[in-house]
Formats: sequence, structure tokens, C-alpha cells
Amino acid sequence: MVQINRRQALAATAGVATLAHAPSGLAQTASVSTVDLAPRERLSLDFDWRFALGHARDPARDFGFGANQRTFAKAGATAANWRVADAAQADFDDSAWAPVTLPHDWAVTLPFVNNPDYRPSGKPDDEDLRAAHGYKPLGREFPDTSVGWYRKTFALPATDAGRRLSIEFDGAFRDTTVIVNGYVLEREDSGYSPFRVDITDIANVGGDNILTVRVDASLGEGWFYEGAGLYRHVWLVKTAPVHVPQWGVFVRARTDGTVEIDTDLVNESAVPAAFDLSHAVLEASGKAVLAVAPATGRLPAWQRQSLSQTVTLVAPDLWSLENPHLYSLVTEVKVGGAVVDRFVTRFGVRAVRFDPDLGFFLNDRPVKLKGSCNHQDHAGVGAALPDALQVWRLEQLKSMGCNAYRTSHNPPTPELLDACDRLGLLVIDETRRMSSDPTSMDELERLVRRDRNHPSVVLWSIGNEEPQQGTARGARVARTMKRLVNRLDPTRGVTAALDSGFGEGITEALDVIGFNYRHEKMDEFHTRFPTLPIIGSESGSVVTTRGEYARDEARSYVPAYDTDHPWWATTAEKWWSHAADRPWMAGGFIWTGFDYRGEPTPFNRWPSISSHFGALDTCGFPKDNYFYYRAWWRSEPLLHLLPHWNWEGREGQPVAVWAHSNCDKVELFLNGKSQGVRAVVPNHHVEWLVPYAPGVLEAHGYRNGKLILRARRETAGPAAALRLTADRVRLKADGQDVAILKVEVLDAKGRPVPKADDLVAFDVAGPGQVIGVGNGNPTSHEPDVASQRKAFNGLAQAIVRTRRGEPGALRITASAAGIKSSTVILAAEAGL
Repeated sequence: MVQINRRQALAATAGVATLAHAPSGLAQTASVSTVDLAPRERLSLDFDWRFALGHARDPARDFGFGANQRTFAKAGATAANWRVADAAQADFDDSAWAPVTLPHDWAVTLPFVNNPDYRPSGKPDDEDLRAAHGYKPLGREFPDTSVGWYRKTFALPATDAGRRLSIEFDGAFRDTTVIVNGYVLEREDSGYSPFRVDITDIANVGGDNILTVRVDASLGEGWFYEGAGLYRHVWLVKTAPVHVPQWGVFVRARTDGTVEIDTDLVNESAVPAAFDLSHAVLEASGKAVLAVAPATGRLPAWQRQSLSQTVTLVAPDLWSLENPHLYSLVTEVKVGGAVVDRFVTRFGVRAVRFDPDLGFFLNDRPVKLKGSCNHQDHAGVGAALPDALQVWRLEQLKSMGCNAYRTSHNPPTPELLDACDRLGLLVIDETRRMSSDPTSMDELERLVRRDRNHPSVVLWSIGNEEPQQGTARGARVARTMKRLVNRLDPTRGVTAALDSGFGEGITEALDVIGFNYRHEKMDEFHTRFPTLPIIGSESGSVVTTRGEYARDEARSYVPAYDTDHPWWATTAEKWWSHAADRPWMAGGFIWTGFDYRGEPTPFNRWPSISSHFGALDTCGFPKDNYFYYRAWWRSEPLLHLLPHWNWEGREGQPVAVWAHSNCDKVELFLNGKSQGVRAVVPNHHVEWLVPYAPGVLEAHGYRNGKLILRARRETAGPAAALRLTADRVRLKADGQDVAILKVEVLDAKGRPVPKADDLVAFDVAGPGQVIGVGNGNPTSHEPDVASQRKAFNGLAQAIVRTRRGEPGALRITASAAGIKSSTVILAAEAGL
């Protein structure tokens, strides 16, 4: 290891007073996004792919893969009896394959398939195992839809000669074989871990290259919908032989301004290299606020070295929930006086700690964790979420008052953590498998190396409800995993989510223990283990269907009141009132923020295809419990009234009316007549039993005796019009940006029609396309990739993506038979 002496590590003591040693061209940079990384290049490979289904059993239908026992006999062979697969050959005709853009999830395009062999057992936890993955035809039983092939041609200019070339996959589901120019270069089992493929020796520099990827989703990793295919981004990376490797910079910044920088350098050439290494810290505006004097060293051929430096950032702006301030460290490498590499690492300056008596602290300020667990899944697109949709989903959670996110139960896509850094959300970052075998440890190492610079990440999670959680064997595994995490990142603690064995097994290895439910056991545990901090790693798990207010076994719906939950769970109100009253409980993470495909508790059978756990449905439309959390997780006054007021045929019958509010008192009126005043107990709802009569249900919220809020529910007439709105009106014409469109069904007076199920068609004129539709209905078997969708309880959604390099106006119209259509106009702009 090359150690940097104190004089070399001196930073500019006045912040920007001495920038002579800043990497060239950085002092006047306008913004971080425009930092010139040349000669390094990181180029998207998301476009211009072709896709086709293969076959898990029949080589003839799997493009010859595994046609004989010679699959791996001769690397790069082109002869028909030696080649790895027909689809990997340069002359293969893929014109009949479907054109796709990444991220891409082929599972979401498959039909829903019932399980004719399922026989209910009558036991309380009985389930059809196919329901857990949303009844998509993936697995050993479905060989014709469980394997997908991707092909792409890309050119490398002659100027790339002498450079190191690699392809980085942010993740693929699952069992991925990467073939470049007929050579099998990588096989990756994990469906969630990022992986890198060095193509330098195999690449056709100065010509075309064939990238072929076979993805086999026959075997799953979870008990929920996981998607299939290249559902995350893919990148082509070009560097000089001497460069910073993937995830090669680790920044540890303390609130006193101390910044420790660990930098890895590699020399992937046959010639030793003398190098100069320098860093500059930039504000988000691009202004350089700190320069680090260059360090020098010599890197032998084909070697890797680490360099450690400690500098001081004067009066740093701290990263917090209210001000998620980010810095960028720009690392520059010179060889022979010439810049050969630049590398950007974003980081934040903050301090986190868990106190067993007082909970969680961020920058020495107490913060109650108001979190949610979430899978990577959304209506219309499945697991292949566009980056803008990731951001939009986080914004919906923040609007609810959520300040934390648990990546259940696997490494997230990098863009999600980038968004959490920017938006100010705290993260529990979770590995997929709790095991100390080499593969699982390698996946854990990749997770920590990739994510340890994110200020949003506050805990590493090594397991979730694991079979060995309460055993001595589990303790050994946990200790081994923790040793690795501590070696890679000594700044954060380790947790795991337990649903039994509290105080036993892996408990001793944890810095923070996670309770999945079982909140009734927390008080006793805290008494027995007073020095171990506690979080609710999964909390609530109330089941609700948006817009439904009675349990309907035939349609597999549960009421949206906060009443129904599995035996092992609680209502939202019960768990949060418990957590809010206990300062030693650091907070909790509701199961879940959003509904997701699969795990359709309590109806784990056909026709249910998605969960009911979310505070928002699969489209991100809020359910009523969203407003419970918003009332108690945010400070501004709120008054939300439920249910709707269309109960035709139930005139005179009592209807339960609830209000979620943080006002002092709420008074309810029906057609102007008071139904009574209810005092609001903190962290609880108020309710009335009201005989139904059509008209206007109105609630008044009071604080300190003053009327401050009103909420209304009116009896609506038949559907007369649609209202179409978009989350944004300006988009990037980059072929990746998306708009999230909401359709509401209204009556002639503009009131929402709560039970409307009209079929809505979407038409796009201009440079864009509908890539997915949804409505939040947990039993709908309509296709997700389509241009139409029925409304569910008055709402539907479409996701529209721009076209790469095609700016212009997008005119999107939603229409339905017999009612007035609605149109929005969006602008796709170049260089936005």
C-alpha cells in the first residue's frame, strides 16, 4: 500500500484559495454532470437490442445452446458442431427477434397461468406456491417461457486499441451467460448482484462486435415476483491500462471535515508505470472546494495497489433529510504527465448512530425512522423500472412522510440509491442470501463495495427471516458475514430481520436487531438486552384493496379500512402507536410501501396475482392507509375521509366512516346534519357509524378550537368524462425518460366515480410510446404491455417513454366509450 505523507495530503486550507493542484480542467467546471472523464468512457448499451425466447429443455428451440456435449469445449469456435450457440454467431439472422430497450423484463409480457394441480389444504397459511410469483409461467415447469436471449451489435473504433474494455451489468435475472464474438466470457448466477465482464482480449477493435446474452429464469431466488431478463442497465466501459477499477474509491467523511480517501489503482499492462494521483472535491454546482496535493508512486505491471489519504474539508455542508447535500470527489490519474483516467465518486458528510435507549441519530439529532420495505416492481413494467419511475416512487413515499427505505430483499438497482441520496431518504441495504459460501460472500462483497459511498445507506442487512436465525450455525454464518462487511466498511452497522429466535442465534452478531412484526415481544427483549438497538424491520402488514370497503372472498378483495391483517402482523395504527411511544425503538419499516406482484395474502390462490400489503397500490395510487401515515409522519395538518359515498341499494343501512387526521377534533356532517364530534387521540383514527343516504359527507377538522380543514365525499353520478394528468410536462428526449400518467373517471359534475371500470385507451401522437399500463387491481389479468386498461375503482395509469434523439411534442389522449376523452401535451426536449 502506498501511504501519503502529511505534506502531500495538505488540502487548500481556505477551501478554494489554492487550486493549483486540482485536477486539470476542474476548477471552472459548471456542474458535476459535465465533468470530463476522458479518456475514460462509460457508454450506455441499453438501446438497439433484439430479444427472443429460448427453451430450457430443447436445444433446437434454444438456438443450439447445449446441442451436444461440446458447449464449452472450444472457446470461440464457429463450426456448427463446435459453436456454443447459433445465436452467438456473427451471421445469425435475428431480424425476426423483437426490438427492445433496456431495462427489459420479459416476464411482465407473459400471460397469467393458473395452477390446475393446486388443492387447498384448509390450513390457515395455505398457499398456492405459484401465487407467490404472480402466476407468471416461469420455472422448471415452463421451459418455453423461462429462457430469454438478447443480441446486440456494437462497434469499437480503431482508436480503442490499447485500452481496457469491459461491459458492466447492473443486474440480470437470472443465471446469465454472456457471449462476446462467440466466446463465453462470464456466467453469473445472481439475479440481483452487479457484475463486470472484461472483453479486451476478445473485442474486435476497429470493427463490429456481437454481444449475446442468455438469461435463464427457471430457478428463482425469492418468494415474490422477480421478473426475468436484462431488467437493469448495461454499460460499456473503456479505460487506459492504468486506471481506477470498478468501485475503486471509498470516501469516509466525518462531520468535523475529516475526509479519508482510499483509492485503488490497477495497471493492466506489461509495463510498470509511474503515476500521479490527485483529487478535487466539487460542490453540486461544479465549484471546486478542496484540492488534494498529488501523490506519486510506481505501479508494477499487472498489479493492483491501494492508496490512503486523509484531508480536511473546511466547514462542510452536512447531508441530512432536509438538506441532502452531496459532494463529488473527482480522482485524476496521470502517467508520464498525461491524464489517463478520471473517476467520480459522490458522497455526503454525515454521522449516524443507533442508541439503545434513544433510537437513531443523524448528525447528532434524533430521527424516528418512518420507513417502508419495497420490491423492485411496478404496474406496466414489472421489474424493469425506468430511472424516472424509481424517482417518482420515492417521491410518493416522501409525500406520505416516509424518510427511510429497506431494499427488500436484495441489492437494489444503483439508480435507486442515487435517488435516495438526492432526495434525503435513509436506506437499509440488504443482500439476497444469508450464507457464508463463496458465492454468497462474493455477492455481499460486491454489494458493500458498490454502495458504501452512498450517504443514504445507514445499515447493511445480512438476512431476512432465515431458517438459521436462532441457531448456533446461524451465529457462525452471521459472524463471518459481519467480518467481511466490517473489513470493507467500518463506518456502518450490521442488522438482520428476525421473526423468531430473538436473543438467540445470530442476535449476538448484530449491531442493530430487526424485528419483523412481533412488536409485543420488543419490551421484554429491550429489558433483557438493554444495549442492543431495535428497529421494526418489517411492521404493520395490514392488507387492503384500494377503493374496497368490505371483504369479498369471491373477488379476493379486502377492505381498505385499517382492520385486516395476517395472524403474525398488526394494523398500521397498532404498530405505529407502539413505536411512537417508545424512544428506544428507532422506528420501523412498513410492509410495504407499494403493492407488488405475487404474495397475494390473504388470497394466496387464483385469481389473485399481486399483494395487498402496500400503503399505495401497484400503480402508486394511495390507499386510505397512506393518509394515516401522512397524518402522523408529517407535521402539516391533514384530514382524510373514507369511504366513498356511493352505496346504492344500502339506503338506511349503517356505513362505517373513518377519518385519518392530526387535527385536535373532527366533526362529521351528512347532508349538513352533524353526526357528532370526535376527539383525535395521537396516532389513531376517528370513526362514526352513519346510516347511508346519498348526498354529501363532509368532515371538519379543528385545531385549538378553529376550523382549519374540510374533507368531502359526494355521491357521484354515472361516468361522463376522463381526466388525464401527467407527473411532468417536460421530458428528456433520450429514449429512457418517462411520464407517469393518471386517468380519473368523473361524472358530469367533475366528481370522481368511485366504482368506475371503463376500458381506457391511450393514444400517443409524437415521439413517444406507451410502455406499460396498470390500474392497481390485484386480480386483473389484463396485459401490462398494452395501450389500453380498464379503470379500477375509478383510476388507471399509463407510462409513456420518449424516443432517443427525437425531440418534439407528445400529444397523449385517453378515451373510453361513451364518455368525454382527455388529452395532455408533453414536451420531449434534447439536452434537458
